[in-house]
Amino acid sequence: MPPPPSPSRWPPPYKAAVSFTMDNLGEAQDVLNGKWPHPIGTHPAVSNQLPRMLSLLDKHNIKATYFAESWSLSIYPGAIKSLQESGHEVAWHGYQHEVWKNLSSEAEQENFDKSWKAARKAGITYEGFRPPGGSINERTWGLLKEHGMRYVSTLGGLGIGKEGVVVLPFEWRGVDAFWYMDKFKGIRKRHGEGEDLDSPEADLKRWLLGKVEEIKETGGYLSVLFHPFLQTSEEKFAVLEEVLGRIAAEEEIWMAPCKEVADWVGEHPDLFQDGR
Repeated sequence: MPPPPSPSRWPPPYKAAVSFTMDNLGEAQDVLNGKWPHPIGTHPAVSNQLPRMLSLLDKHNIKATYFAESWSLSIYPGAIKSLQESGHEVAWHGYQHEVWKNLSSEAEQENFDKSWKAARKAGITYEGFRPPGGSINERTWGLLKEHGMRYVSTLGGLGIGKEGVVVLPFEWRGVDAFWYMDKFKGIRKRHGEGEDLDSPEADLKRWLLGKVEEIKETGGYLSVLFHPFLQTSEEKFAVLEEVLGRIAAEEEIWMAPCKEVADWVGEHPDLFQDGR
């Protein structure tokens, strides 16, 4: 007789967990870098792509986490209101998408201060952080704890990080920009993918759906990341809708915003010591 299946570490009846996430709200980074030639508050990703993405999420009854730059909270209050009214989590993505690992101690503290001031003004209480660039500094752990952050979404392994902060990892292949953007050629090469892709949409869909099957077998976690500003064609939206529909239809997958997954992991630390 085959051995009995191992018990799941996720809430019954689920065998694995997925969070659908979004990054970058509007032109925060472009303004920081002096590359935004248009009036502030007119980014088409916010007025065009984001509402369409929210409609797809609603269609498939998925609650997401949006890692938004704090600078953008006052620029796009309507978008923030739409996210909150739809039950999505608004989490932190730096003040203006500064590459986190490059910040000095003083700049990092200033980023926290400016971001929390903007969040208070917008009526938002942050529970999680995704550092632009995917990595944090050693000193960041203490600042996260000091500011009451429950989780951080970085490159790495799943579990409890320093200062008791939950780590909900993402990986580059689960990010649409990895497949869609030329500036990720070097990262694609390091991960064994072609620098130039014939069909990035098909490659992204193939990897994501294959990963979902993998985590069902391993009891793992997957953070899916789509940027609104990259959903620029019907083909890309078709990939997004198929991925959402396929995952939402998986009865063995717990699809939840990051803060809910972080709560579960934090309450069951012994189940997540393997980093998966």
